Formats: sequence, structure tokens, C-alpha cells
Amino acid sequence: MKIGIVNDTPMMVEVLRRVIAETGRHELIWIARDGQEAVQMCAWQLPDVVLMDLLMPKMDGVEATRRIMQDTPCPILVVTSDMGTSAGKIYEAMGHGALDATQTPALIGAAGKRDAAALIEKIDNLGLLPPEAVAPPAKPRLPPLVTPVSHDGGDVPLVAVGASAGGPAALSVILKSIPRGFPAAMVIVQHIDAAFAPGMAEWLQQQCALQVRLAEEGDRPRRGEVLLAGSNKHLVFKGEGMLGYTSGSPGDVYRPSVDMFFHSIVKHWQGEATGVLLTGMGRDGAAGLKALRDNGYHTIAQDQKSCAVYGMPKAAVALNAAVEVLPVTGIAARLQGILI
Repeated sequence: MKIGIVNDTPMMVEVLRRVIAETGRHELIWIARDGQEAVQMCAWQLPDVVLMDLLMPKMDGVEATRRIMQDTPCPILVVTSDMGTSAGKIYEAMGHGALDATQTPALIGAAGKRDAAALIEKIDNLGLLPPEAVAPPAKPRLPPLVTPVSHDGGDVPLVAVGASAGGPAALSVILKSIPRGFPAAMVIVQHIDAAFAPGMAEWLQQQCALQVRLAEEGDRPRRGEVLLAGSNKHLVFKGEGMLGYTSGSPGDVYRPSVDMFFHSIVKHWQGEATGVLLTGMGRDGAAGLKALRDNGYHTIAQDQKSCAVYGMPKAAVALNAAVEVLPVTGIAARLQGILI
């Protein structure tokens, strides 16, 4: 794959250059010293993956990500040496379409080797994702609105949400619009590395009136609580309304997988449920959302205009998996309408 590096620190650039060179299968095609230059370089020669730093002069990585995804969209991986202090900017960048984030490897030592391996694994995974069409697809036709069938046996209505690139911002918009006393439980599977999940849960907690925390093995969804997948394993229902994690197979591209989560609802959840598929690159969640709809659950896909990356919802619409296709600003109100 062709790689572009965006970083203003010579030492960090050299570390990333060495990591890429040592793979023998990826090619560094350009280096940008700030976000403004990165936007120009992407317009000149679009890479398969951009390794984006956050703190830079002239234009930071957040604004550069926004402009690149707006003008010349391509996979962006945030690579930063300040994971702790840059948590807010990481989620801002992901809100604009960055796909993932990881630590900048150290030049030497065991930790450096571990971080370098993690970086290469993420680059390789991005290369497995299907490319997104550059031309805007035809406007999807909304399926007819149907009344979801009743699923007896569960007292707590469930809102099951899947998201990827652009998900943090979309989730923030939705959660900000949900009042305290929301009569359902919400479980979110967002494509994000486990190392960033605690920070994301804290960040989302600041955005809303509901309690937000990481899902733990054995958890049961509760009204007014938001559970976020917090592992590189897959979050699924394992029976009797109980959540847990499973390793899946080594070749799984998406970790955690929205499809596996949605399919586990069909298999193990006995109560009412609404499936929501938000912005993201690729197809994860589309087949799972179709399974939910086919089993009588209400399903919602985010519309193209409000998506940072119209990949996952687009795939769901193509499968006729969505009962409704809505802008992100209308999803919270619709959820409340369904639950009243």
C-alpha cells in the first residue's frame, strides 16, 4: 500500500519511515510537515492510508482530517505520541472520518516493537477494507415505514448501535439529544482500539445526561444506561440478556464487529430492540441490520448527507436492511418516538 505521513517532528517521521520500510510491502510516497501541506499532498497523490499526527503548526490533524475527508476521502489513521493529553482531539478527528488511532512507536525497546507491530496491523487491516466510491451514489429510496412486531420476554427496550469512521461525532449528536429518564438501554459497538475505549466512554459521558460506561463480561443492559464495547474482542449477547466478549476468528477485519453484535441480538435477545447503523467505511453491520429487520425489529440507517463516510449505511440501504434512513440529527427524536 502507498502511505502518506503527516508529522512535523523529524524523529517521529524517521520512526514511521523505518516501520513502513521494514514491512517490505508498503511504500512511503510523501511526507507532510503540517496539516495544510497534507491536504495539498492528498490532492496531488492520494495514498491508500494517511498516518496523521494531531499537534502541528499551521493546521492541526483534526482540521486536516476534516478537509481531506471532505475533498479527497481516504483511510486516515491517527498516530500520536500524546494519547493521554490528546484524547479530545483524537475523538474530534474520528468524528471527521479518521478510522482509528494508535501510539507512535518508540525507536528502541520492547514497547517500541509492540507499538510498531500494532501500527502495521492497523495499516494492514485498513488495506483489507473495500474501497469507497468517489462519486455520490443515487439517493436511496426510503422503505415504507412499518410498525415493529412485538418480541415478548424482555422488560428493557434495547437500542443497538453500530458505528465506525465518524462515529464519535455522530454518537455525540445523538446522545446530546436524549434526556435523562430515557426508557431504553443502549449498547454501542464502535470501531475503536481498546486502548482508546475508556477515554471515549468518558468523552461521551460529558456529552449527555445518561450514564456511559464500558460494557463488562456478564453485564445486562439497563434503562437509561449506555454501554460501549471496550475490547478488541467482539461484544455479543450470550444468552438470557447477558453481554460478553468473544475472540472470533483471527481473520476478522472489524474488531469489535457490528455484524456479530447484531446477529447475537437476533439469536439471544428476547425483548424489544431497535438497530441503528451509523457512519463508517466498509460493510460491517449491514448484514446484521438486515437480519434484525428480517426478524421484525425496527432498523435505522444514517443518511448519506450527514455521514462522515457513507459506507456502512450505504451497504445497509443496498440490502434493504433499513426501515428508515434518517439524518443523524433526527435519530434521537425518532428513537424516543418509537419507545413512547
